Amino acid sequence: MNVIEKILAAHSPETMVHPGQIIEVALDAVMANDATACLAIDIFKNELKTDRVFDPEKVILVMDHYTPSSSIAAADSHNKMRKFALDQGLRYVYDGAGVCHQLMMEHHVLPGQLIVGADSHTCTYGALGALATGMGSTDVAVAWKEGRIWMKVPEAMRITVSGQWPAHVYAKDLILKIIGDLTVKGATYKALCFDGPAVQALRISERMTICNMAIEAGAKFAYVQPDATTEAYMKKAGREGYRVFTDDADARYERTMEYDVSALAPQIAFPHSVDNVRDISTFAGTVIDELFLGACTNGRFADLEIAAAILKGRKIAGNVRFLVTPASKDVYLQALEAGLIRIFMESGAMVSAPGCSACFGGSGGILGKGERLLTTANRNFRGRVGSPDSEIYLASPAVVAASAINGCITDPRGGLR
Repeated sequence: MNVIEKILAAHSPETMVHPGQIIEVALDAVMANDATACLAIDIFKNELKTDRVFDPEKVILVMDHYTPSSSIAAADSHNKMRKFALDQGLRYVYDGAGVCHQLMMEHHVLPGQLIVGADSHTCTYGALGALATGMGSTDVAVAWKEGRIWMKVPEAMRITVSGQWPAHVYAKDLILKIIGDLTVKGATYKALCFDGPAVQALRISERMTICNMAIEAGAKFAYVQPDATTEAYMKKAGREGYRVFTDDADARYERTMEYDVSALAPQIAFPHSVDNVRDISTFAGTVIDELFLGACTNGRFADLEIAAAILKGRKIAGNVRFLVTPASKDVYLQALEAGLIRIFMESGAMVSAPGCSACFGGSGGILGKGERLLTTANRNFRGRVGSPDSEIYLASPAVVAASAINGCITDPRGGLR
């Protein structure tokens, strides 16, 4: 078996599993956020008619999409989640502490685990060698009740990445390139396994970026094999006692794709699909109205550090709004202590409380008719951040920071004024 099959088998009664097989798997954690939890609560209570979750330490709730409460409806949803958590005795409830996936990675995920979440970007946790996937609210409600779920074993694809990373080219550029090649349907219900020396050279934060966006190609799981970098991250987080799985010698993959990052340029996904990806030169000079640095894709300290290094001593253009949102309170504090928040504020940017923020406009950053947003988030569907007549472009933190200075899409490798 390959590593995906081995982790699934370890969570099931089966000794061997194969692609296409439907299996029942035990879950290590079930996460839901304020965009999805209330529907799951209603199903849990009214349709499943269940009184207790399977394990109050393994059901995790996060308020991040509409935090601070951006409407009466959001406030009511948050109160509903708080009451459910209190009634169920849930141990882990995060109220305005940051984005769900960042918090899960900071505090919960272990290599070799199997986790489901009521959010499509749950696949982020593959950066630590866990299997994690998003599911709908009905499946999540069942998971709350049973601690188990049905799952089909996916085919696995290997994406091997070699070469030396050029200056101002990052994991975001690589995953945008891959999605552009695969298309938004190219990995539907498959596991994407990222390996090779260029992946091994990445920090966990950048591995998270790659795994986070695997769902944009339709993937069920994303996965990076744990290594010394993973071990160091887990040791710093104080989490031990995990199991690392590896491929069998005769493991099978449906397909292998190979990339060399040495000649990779910054990439842009242009409206209105994540697979509409081109080299930055195609869009250089496109005037932008708003920029966003943050989200579960690129709101970590390393992302803020990259952007701050470009912004230091410079001012953003007078024609733009630049919103910076750290992915968690720990990231915020780290950025504060490192002086990054001062750099952003002095440049003219707005720094907001940890959360999803302008990723989809749930708590701010809404676009008006005809406006353009350049963002480090993961989706650019029509109307995702406000007006359906606006445009959303996806890019790396370096591209966003450089573009904030010039007021238009700018190549950070030499396009700064």
